[in-house]
Amino acid sequence: MRICGLQKLAMVDYPGKLAATVFTGGCNLRCPFCHNALLVTELDRCTESHTVEEVLSFLKGRRGLLDGVVLTGGEPLLQPDAEAFLRAVRELGFAVKLDTNGTFPERLAAILEAGIVDYVAMDIKNCLPKYPMTVGLEKFDTRPIQQSVELLRGSGVDYEFRTTVMHPFHTAADIEAIARWLEGSKRYYLQTFVDSGHLIGGGMNPFTPEEMQGLAALAQPYFGTVEVRGS
Repeated sequence: MRICGLQKLAMVDYPGKLAATVFTGGCNLRCPFCHNALLVTELDRCTESHTVEEVLSFLKGRRGLLDGVVLTGGEPLLQPDAEAFLRAVRELGFAVKLDTNGTFPERLAAILEAGIVDYVAMDIKNCLPKYPMTVGLEKFDTRPIQQSVELLRGSGVDYEFRTTVMHPFHTAADIEAIARWLEGSKRYYLQTFVDSGHLIGGGMNPFTPEEMQGLAALAQPYFGTVEVRGS
């Protein structure tokens, strides 16, 4: 597994838990607003690298100090041995959170069925008709995304859906369309776009805090919980 980053203490990546966050390199999408472009299109510039053995050794020394481990990316399920890594982390006694874009439903299903993940955060890039534009791929099949959504909703595993919102990719109508699509789901988070300085594209701007709250109000009737992150 290609591990390109390890945050040894993260206080917000895993809701309610102190966690370590493991970053995998590589992604099958090209979202222009991706804040981890160094892990997507510029892997040769990533100077940090860890073996699975190094990460597991670090985690063994943090038992009793950390509550959980987050596997994120890039897209973690692009890694063929992600399931084995998550299993090893779970066997160390940590709660496990997976971040995914939902494009690998078969691998997600195997992980859910194995019972080795406690929480899954799935990115919802946009309403379905605008997915190709938003993920930076002209020909993009949304069926795997829809399959992953249904897998999570029926899995019994705790989960959240989340959308990073920005001009010009999103409108109020888009957010309402997403809400109708995901109606009845547990949690939906609207994340404020932040320019990390390492984006894949350009020309994007955040919504104001007031605008974000307005979008949250639109989505609220369709979910158990709707919150804004980052503003």
